[in-house]
Amino acid sequence: MTPTDLLVPTWRQMLGALSDWLAKAEVQMPGGAADALLSARLAPDMFPLATQVRFACVQVWEGAHRLRDEPLPDRVMALLDEGRQAGDQPGTMADARARIAETLVLLDSLAADALNRCSDAPLAHDLPNGMIFDLTSDSYARDWALPQFYFHVMTAYAILRAQGVELGKADYVAHMLPRLRQPGAPQD
Repeated sequence: MTPTDLLVPTWRQMLGALSDWLAKAEVQMPGGAADALLSARLAPDMFPLATQVRFACVQVWEGAHRLRDEPLPDRVMALLDEGRQAGDQPGTMADARARIAETLVLLDSLAADALNRCSDAPLAHDLPNGMIFDLTSDSYARDWALPQFYFHVMTAYAILRAQGVELGKADYVAHMLPRLRQPGAPQD
């Protein structure tokens, strides 16, 4: 399995699910009440929902560019800044869903083999705090890009659930429902 095969469908389906969860919150909490959820946190020292959404998008933008050995676009810094300031300026559900939509457009623009640079190609992943991880393309995809993305998506799910949004396992794995065999249906 290549990084493109692993990451792009995963990012796409989980960003779609995240957008659906936000839409579900808007339906369940009409009149703009759902916007208040963007300030909700699981713990006082964690980022709020608005940040989790933006940082999930950052993981996609960053991964797509790092795995193509391209400089990070200004969009990454803009998303990071929005996320870091989301405690004071959470924006609206429409803003959050727009960030997801922009990220899905990025994924739609990628070639079928866009992230498949040589699997053992070195990739230095530097963090804002000065730490640097020396990885290969494959280990970056497996050990950083995917887990970091899921951390932010799952934290967003948990915040929404903790705030009373009616979500369940079917919402989390909605991409699997088309593959569900009906009871008594023959196996292929």
